[in-house]
Amino acid sequence: MSDRQLDQFHNQKVAPEELTRRRAQLFPMYKVILHNDDYNEMTYTIFALYHAVSNLTLSKAEQIMLTAHLTGQAVVTVCPKELAEHYQERLISYRLTATIEPA
Repeated sequence: MSDRQLDQFHNQKVAPEELTRRRAQLFPMYKVILHNDDYNEMTYTIFALYHAVSNLTLSKAEQIMLTAHLTGQAVVTVCPKELAEHYQERLISYRLTATIEPA
């Protein structure tokens, strides 16, 4: 590719919708799901969620814990697959049951 072609490529204007579509293709989104269990205390689950997942407030962690407790599972976050795998591993390291699935 010539310098001129590179300049044209870098100076392209891309609509926000197209940028979002391209980003979704490159980084497909996954849900991190917390499953209810009969082993962990509610306060411990809130603690683990709060420390395992970035940008999660205590009130959001409590809401996620209660949803999982009442319905059997709760979506913790939706993020790119690599980050979802990271959060899943962190939750498992706190002895919580967590899975990921495509969003």
